[in-house]
Amino acid sequence: MRVLVVEDDDRVAAALGDVLRRHGVLVHRVSSGQAALSSHRVDLVLLDLGLPDMDGLAVCRALRRVVDVPIIAVTARAEEHERIAGLRAGADDYVVKPYSSAELLARMEAVLRRSHRAGSGGAPVAATAPDTVAPVPVIRLGALEVDPDARRATLSGAELKLSRKEFDLLAVLAAANGAVCAREALLDRVWGATLFGSTRTLDVHVATLRAKLGVPDLVETVRGVGYRMRSAVPLP
Repeated sequence: MRVLVVEDDDRVAAALGDVLRRHGVLVHRVSSGQAALSSHRVDLVLLDLGLPDMDGLAVCRALRRVVDVPIIAVTARAEEHERIAGLRAGADDYVVKPYSSAELLARMEAVLRRSHRAGSGGAPVAATAPDTVAPVPVIRLGALEVDPDARRATLSGAELKLSRKEFDLLAVLAAANGAVCAREALLDRVWGATLFGSTRTLDVHVATLRAKLGVPDLVETVRGVGYRMRSAVPLP
């Protein structure tokens, strides 16, 4: 299968290209709207909407007029009206950065199935299921208890109201028993495979987790590496 990647960020494009090639995809990458419009025929287009020379929606509309292939809009624009605009411009699907490779591969398979092209350009993309946190016994760090099997965490007997990702992040950090968890490892364990786009989402989740724990220095930042949970910190 041949995929056109329209992405002006070299780092993101390189990482995405590596993932796609590992799944048997032939990747042709361009970094501008004009280059996308002059590219050879492919089986699917991954179109970043934040391009340096043209508005991504205009590129999507122009592509839709001249080619009949699935287009997945890839962008940091998460607002509902932006997603609607992308779909109305001709995109078959819409992926918001940051996103995991597992999600993107699954969406690629879905749009190919819908367009009856899954077998026309090569082998279907094999999506890799994201890793899950391995079951472990209840972890106790002072007054904090984390039960991965029940997906329940308590602080001084009171249950913490955590989102799914916040709980997964807490479970991984707690299971490390004071060891440093690298940023890449946390992204892999909690979000599954490679996360494309800004990895700021990890820092945001750590900040909200600290706030809910009520003990800011319980989760310690190890600059340039990642995070660790300080099991010796006294809890209320």
